[in-house]
Amino acid sequence: MAGQNTRNPARGKRSKNHGLTDVEKAETRRGWLYALPDWVFIVTLLFIPCLLLVVMACSRWGLMSGSRGFNFPDNFIKVFQHPLLDQSIVFTLEYTVIVTVILLALGLGLALIVQESSRWNSILRTCFLLPSATGLASASLLFYAMYSPQVGPVSGILSFLGLMNPGDSVLATGRSAMWATIVVIVWRFSGYYMLLMMIGLQAIPGDLYEAARMDGASPLRIFTSITLPLMRPTIIMCLVYCVTGSILAFDQFFIITRGGPNNSTLTVVQLIYSFAFESKKDLGMAAALSLCVLMALIVLNSIQLRGMRDDND
Repeated sequence: MAGQNTRNPARGKRSKNHGLTDVEKAETRRGWLYALPDWVFIVTLLFIPCLLLVVMACSRWGLMSGSRGFNFPDNFIKVFQHPLLDQSIVFTLEYTVIVTVILLALGLGLALIVQESSRWNSILRTCFLLPSATGLASASLLFYAMYSPQVGPVSGILSFLGLMNPGDSVLATGRSAMWATIVVIVWRFSGYYMLLMMIGLQAIPGDLYEAARMDGASPLRIFTSITLPLMRPTIIMCLVYCVTGSILAFDQFFIITRGGPNNSTLTVVQLIYSFAFESKKDLGMAAALSLCVLMALIVLNSIQLRGMRDDND
């Protein structure tokens, strides 16, 4: 019949062009063109460095001599046999756990305090956020001077309170040096995590709180049943940031403790730096340990990001 033999020209053109019309193909090309700069940055700053890292980790690559051939798995064997590796891993994990717990708890607590918009809360927000404007290296140098027994006030105050002997340094022992560095990080980043938590709190509908109060729920019940569950994505995002930054800690320890005393505050990234520029001058060993750290971070972040999914997914 005539009606059955009539074909839609647009449909025929779509089938010839593998399901896309000329307009759709032009839009697709335009979309790829818009995405091209991003892909150039990703390939240049991520894929190529990662590929070079793998090549260096599998090669005999000195700091000054360059590549001297393939030697897999010698670099990894030397890294795992190094006497300071276990100590640096244990210290890095301990530091990561302590800093993560303190920053997340303090950030959420500060956000709960200043979430309401008022004149005094605005002043408090500004005061809490001011340290975040300071660079980490600058903050580390500032506290290093404050911890100095010669010019800093901290040793004198602690001596006056009877917490340490006169003339001793806060950085004299590994435990006190770690906590002294944690103080720097908490001072520097607590306002930043407060801001992230505050954004998450403000995204919670106020009707939920009003309904809970009308039902007679206590503040603790409201916090555990409404605030914490709805803050889960924000908390996990902060957890990823904090864990990643703590495992990659370098600046603060390099400036304040230099890994001492007796390598008691040596982090994994400091050990990578030592392999590359100090003790070994071996970029192959440094790349091998860097690759291991990268794989560990990918696994940890994947586990953490699973918590952002809905339980019903």
